[in-house]
Amino acid sequence: MLKNYEFIFTRFNEVFGDRQIESISTDDVLAFLTNLSATSKPATKRHRYSSLKAFFNFLKNSVDPNIPNPCDTAMLRKMFRERPPQQWKIVEKDLVDEIIFRTMKPRNRIMLELMAWGGMRVGEVLKIRPMDIQDEG
Repeated sequence: MLKNYEFIFTRFNEVFGDRQIESISTDDVLAFLTNLSATSKPATKRHRYSSLKAFFNFLKNSVDPNIPNPCDTAMLRKMFRERPPQQWKIVEKDLVDEIIFRTMKPRNRIMLELMAWGGMRVGEVLKIRPMDIQDEG
């Protein structure tokens, strides 16, 4: 579990190891996170920010309650907040029916019907073999 935090805290120690913890400002943390996560995905940036914030909260709660948390500012919270998930557009049933019934090749039509009415994904449909089908005759 500590291995997850090794990357960020090793870099943090390299940059701020010679400074007093109270002297680290919000601007210092922002510059550190920006340089460290320049090419990273938003989720990685958020995780690194959360790790630093938890570290400073730990110091404040365990070592000295007067230690300021430079990560606990509105600016950083806004910059590293999670984005709301993207909503998918729902296609109307009539349009799905029209797409299925206009498909000429039986193989493609069956695939579309299995995905639409059976709730199967493309990969699941492609893995179906003749032995998977039971004859109810």
